[in-house]
Amino acid sequence: MTDTVFLHGWGLSSVVWAETLTTLRGEGSPARAPALHPDLPGYGAAPSVLPYSAESLADALAENIAAPINLVGWSMGGMVALALAARHPDKVARLVLVGTSPAFAARADWPHGMAPDVLGEFARSLAQDYRATLLRFLSLQARGGDAARAVIVQLRARMQAQAEPNPEVLAAGLELLRAVDLRDQVAQVRCPTLVVHGAYDTLCAPEAGAWLAEHLPNGRLAPHERASHAPFLSHPDWFVATLKEFLHG
Repeated sequence: MTDTVFLHGWGLSSVVWAETLTTLRGEGSPARAPALHPDLPGYGAAPSVLPYSAESLADALAENIAAPINLVGWSMGGMVALALAARHPDKVARLVLVGTSPAFAARADWPHGMAPDVLGEFARSLAQDYRATLLRFLSLQARGGDAARAVIVQLRARMQAQAEPNPEVLAAGLELLRAVDLRDQVAQVRCPTLVVHGAYDTLCAPEAGAWLAEHLPNGRLAPHERASHAPFLSHPDWFVATLKEFLHG
């Protein structure tokens, strides 16, 4: 059976996938738990990398992949997963991108990203009080969608359950988000790819997910009209059913 590996987003460790993994195991998922949810470089006990870019993180993770896997990435983890599938196509059988954008910050030719001044304010606030900044960032991930308050509570609980994040790694991650632009790598992703995106996502615009689904050679879009940035928390049953259908259908 093909292992399924889940990658978390900025500021949160692999514990963010706890509920999803529990549901999958309870339904007889063939994936083996030890390989399911590694921490990204710089989080938990995983050593960091330099430069701290989507490509470098992807290469570091790829070193530990011996056979083709199903790869599920959320938010910044989705960007790393996208880079990994493009740079190491022999290591990814199927790809799932959740709340993912190929370019997080807006540019002259990319209107579907966060305003650079807003991202810059996050970076300045991080230097002053990284805990408060992280909590503010988490609150944006549920804004507008169903069960917003409950999702924020879940995200904060995940943050409290993980090891204390390294402020330098958090700052490097924000710089990654400012600089990342994977649009020219999308055409290199040949594996079947599912783009899961919430219509109320305020961090990675729904238009970014639609762009990915259109430009990936074997991509298709799985939208949820009432979800925001973390559909696996706000709509867990729908997310697991959608994931299982794609990976094992």
